[in-house]
Amino acid sequence: MAAPHETGKGLSQGARNALPLMLFMIIGFAAPLLTVIAYSFMPPRSFGLTRAPTLDNYADIFASNSYISFGWSMLFAALTVALLALICYPIAYGMARLFGRWSPILTLLFTIPLFVSENVRLYGWILFLIKNGVLLGTLKSWFGIEPESILFTPGVVLLGMVYVYLPFMLFPMTLGVSMVPNETREAARDLGASRWQVFREVELPLSMPGIMIGLLLTFVLAVGAIAEAKVLGGQTIIPITHDIEIAFTYAQNWPLGAALAVLLMIVVGTLVMLVLKRFDLDAILGKR
Repeated sequence: MAAPHETGKGLSQGARNALPLMLFMIIGFAAPLLTVIAYSFMPPRSFGLTRAPTLDNYADIFASNSYISFGWSMLFAALTVALLALICYPIAYGMARLFGRWSPILTLLFTIPLFVSENVRLYGWILFLIKNGVLLGTLKSWFGIEPESILFTPGVVLLGMVYVYLPFMLFPMTLGVSMVPNETREAARDLGASRWQVFREVELPLSMPGIMIGLLLTFVLAVGAIAEAKVLGGQTIIPITHDIEIAFTYAQNWPLGAALAVLLMIVVGTLVMLVLKRFDLDAILGKR
């Protein structure tokens, strides 16, 4: 039987082992986040935390048209998630179930773009889509067709977001599909289930952890997208992250930028929690 002081000693040792991680989380995550929140309550165009707190920044946001930027960001993030869910699930299923020994090669092909800067890849799309560029220039020289350039339109911004965030949806989905045991599928078929019933009752629920991670990860990243709108959109649409960048840089209004960032975190966090609340996470993660 362990003595009481041995139990206390074990807890103390565990706390000491966790101390480096706790310090890292405090310095790398909690401290910057708390600083941004504190700045959001400082008077406009102030650069310190010594002034009396105020709600002027939040009042300015609600009195302005920032809601349009919020709407653009949410809309394009939702469309990106929806399109990637439709695109990535068949690819993930094929990578996990059909391609077998070719799966690592396919994974490598989808991973290679991540080693290149996002801006470089987006400028590559500009060279491809610009008037007299790769696509339109080829159509003109080969077929005599001279269509208008589709650059700097909302559709191209959405195309860029789907292209950039595809790996972040694909890899969690592939992991989720690969977690479904073959024995479970075979058991369902032996019990007389059709192919559709196997997918609906077995494969989809058991792969839901990967699907959920992919959906949430992609949505959070897409809400914060800015390069796609700036490079491919040409200011056709103004996402909320653009307003935050302008407030912190050209406008030199850090408190306003901090307030916009806090509101974005609140809105995104609330939406994510509402989505998670509709699912039984214990059942999805197999804890019961």
